Amino acid sequence: MKFQYHLQLTLTLLLSIVIQLQGQNNKIVENKEKDSFDYVVEQFSDIKVLRYQIPGWDNLTLKEQKLVYYLTQAGTSGRDIMWDQNYKHNLKVRKALEQIYLNFKGDKTTDDWANFEVYLKRVWFSNGIHHHYSNDKIKPDFSKQYFLGLLKTTKTFLEPAIVDVLFNEKDAKKVNLDESKGLVEGSAINFYGDGISHQEVEGFYAQKKSPDATKPYSFGLNSKLVKNKQGQLEEKVWKSGGMYGQAIDKIIFWLEKAKTVAENIKQANALGLLIEYYKTGSLKTWDDYNIAWLQATEGNIDYINGFVEVYNDPLGYRGSYENIVQIKDFDMSQKMEVLSKNAQWFEDHSPLMEKHKKENVVGVSYKTVIVAGEAGDASPSTPIGVNLPNADWIRASYGSKSVSLGNIVDAYSKSAAKGRLDEFVNDSEELALAKQYGELSDKLHTALHEVVGHASGKINEGVGTPKETLKSYASTIEEGRADLVALYFLYHPKLQELGLVEDWKKVGMESYDAYIRNGLLTQLIRLKLGESIEEAHMRNRQWVSAWVFEKGKDTNVIEKIVRNGKIYFNITNYEKLNDLFGQLLKEVQRIKSEGDYEAAKSLVENYGVKVDSELHATVLDRNKKFPSAPYSGFVNPVLVPKLNSKGDIMSIEIKQPSTFAEQMLSYSKDYSFLPLEN
Repeated sequence: MKFQYHLQLTLTLLLSIVIQLQGQNNKIVENKEKDSFDYVVEQFSDIKVLRYQIPGWDNLTLKEQKLVYYLTQAGTSGRDIMWDQNYKHNLKVRKALEQIYLNFKGDKTTDDWANFEVYLKRVWFSNGIHHHYSNDKIKPDFSKQYFLGLLKTTKTFLEPAIVDVLFNEKDAKKVNLDESKGLVEGSAINFYGDGISHQEVEGFYAQKKSPDATKPYSFGLNSKLVKNKQGQLEEKVWKSGGMYGQAIDKIIFWLEKAKTVAENIKQANALGLLIEYYKTGSLKTWDDYNIAWLQATEGNIDYINGFVEVYNDPLGYRGSYENIVQIKDFDMSQKMEVLSKNAQWFEDHSPLMEKHKKENVVGVSYKTVIVAGEAGDASPSTPIGVNLPNADWIRASYGSKSVSLGNIVDAYSKSAAKGRLDEFVNDSEELALAKQYGELSDKLHTALHEVVGHASGKINEGVGTPKETLKSYASTIEEGRADLVALYFLYHPKLQELGLVEDWKKVGMESYDAYIRNGLLTQLIRLKLGESIEEAHMRNRQWVSAWVFEKGKDTNVIEKIVRNGKIYFNITNYEKLNDLFGQLLKEVQRIKSEGDYEAAKSLVENYGVKVDSELHATVLDRNKKFPSAPYSGFVNPVLVPKLNSKGDIMSIEIKQPSTFAEQMLSYSKDYSFLPLEN
């Protein structure tokens, strides 16, 4: 499960948090070289492309550096899988656009050419022709006639039917969550073949049974569902020798190299199982790998690799390809490990029904990590935190790993727009709290969400998995549930007792201010006027905020203020709001535990989808003064090995890409292992 960067205006500065947690007697001296680092690569459309650093790289041993290098190579080798998963024509479109970009010799001073370049960059950023966040098809700001001219002058071929798709309304939504349009039929995501309905998908998987019902396989996670020539449903498994086999063979090649420099036997064993999974496509091996990966906790290097998150499947079965390579941030991990050690206390003191609480919260590990490379679903747009594995039965029996991507959070913070906070806070008291405690509270929110939130609660015996019971609402319900756990405990003296804050009440107040402000106001800058909310995390932030706003109306817990034509939200009673968060958490856990689809649907559709158009218009108008784009993502540092005459790696240097195009073109040149049609 991912914790998305969500433009919460109180962003996290990793260094500031370290200083706050360490106290005055053990301050860190900032590196002047780091201060002068150029985080911003460029900005276009609604996108800002950033760089991130890998602090402490030179402190790693050569063996550790090799491990990181091999793991990043493995990850990037699967990059085109994500492109093809996102849409069946993406690889053809990308090749055509890049050929035009590299070979066009005509007038590059025109608005049309400038718009073409922006379109290409947007497609690069989204790993395809659909927006990375809204899932809407990206519309070119140049005419079809101009594009046909570019194809002709650069001698580039793109099938006419695909050219038409770029300019018409076909395949308009990558992931459609409007049931009236058909969850599968209305989605352009390349997880299902033509002519398949969501009822057929559900019927297909209803027939599949795991050998042990208490350890259900993640059916559908690593395959595309298609109809064969006889009209029968069958899976095209993503494995060596199967679909995406050419790229997967490259992934295996680099994972095998990584295994030779593993830090310990547990890490090597886990890598071996991951290799076996890619070779066989066995979901049993995937479960075995996840358990082994969970138990490999001793090394300094870790990674996420595989078909992991299911947000891009409207039915929640199929996993998007993802890779994140991580180096442990020792200091921050030690500070925040206190949450892991107290996970059972939080579970015992949560407002859940007793029958929905876990008697034994197992193995929740939390680390702040330094990202060294990302690919697939994690790049260029990246989460700030991840909690895995996703299988509930593995989490219950073996625990989970939660990571906060420290240097990513740091880069977001250092490049953040100035002034938005002042614009949207209600008063000077709220502003002062945000400036003093915002960084710390945001960090704690992420930690509580990942470590305690996703580990909390249990499903009733005999109830299916959330993807089976809650269907298209499973992802937003789970993310909202984890948010509610975090919110409930952010306003609690236990945080001060654990030494994580100096004033729990003020940190909690700031956390609540920021969440309501973001859930009801500022996240709307990501939407065009008139749009509904589609993305799971945005939905959950709105349904949580809108529900407590409505339920607290009688006692005016949150008041809506209109001042000089601008709308603000002001919390009048933090204790009552804490109670409302607890009530909602109890109900949402019941929904998950009992598999109550109708209640999930009612909650999300009534509170999390529709946007007040008048409020939205005022937010967009107020935001016009801030030139910073609402979405950010990253180029990856390039790891460059230095070889001796025998071809052995003697050292590995870090180089930063100078432009976004430079990295995207180099990826296409060096990591395009798939055919254009799969």
